Amino acid sequence: MKKPLQLTVNGDVRQILVEPYYSLLDTLRDELHLTGTKKGCDEGDCGACTVMLNGKPVTSCMVLAHSAHDSQVTTVEGLASQEELHPVQQAFAEHGGLQCGFCTPGLLMSAVGLLERNPSPSAEEVRFAIGGNLCRCTGYSKVVESILAAAEVISGSKEQG
Repeated sequence: MKKPLQLTVNGDVRQILVEPYYSLLDTLRDELHLTGTKKGCDEGDCGACTVMLNGKPVTSCMVLAHSAHDSQVTTVEGLASQEELHPVQQAFAEHGGLQCGFCTPGLLMSAVGLLERNPSPSAEEVRFAIGGNLCRCTGYSKVVESILAAAEVISGSKEQG
């Protein structure tokens, strides 16, 4: 039997009825129709479903929706404003950090989580932060380059352009 759930998703308070066994991933995709968060392995191993939960990156397939009651969730749809892309999204576009796009939302969210904690990471810290995000299309060097470029913009040491 579905039970009430309240989440703040991408800044909007959402009240929905959700089965007790639904994951946060399934709730976002199936109930709230936010399909940017991808369903990859459904076992917490690939990172495609990474979202920000109360400011921290999590694999949403491993979080029961009801355990996130009254929480703040940011999905890839919540990164950009009406006027511009988030600096991480912009850097991925400019520096070739995206390939087919399936893993990209999770990589973006892991990168945002890192840069919120550490706006000036080393390449090694970037590699560690995205270690749970699997991509079959790339060797990760362009992803790391993109995240480091976004870090420069976010930390203010380089103008976005």
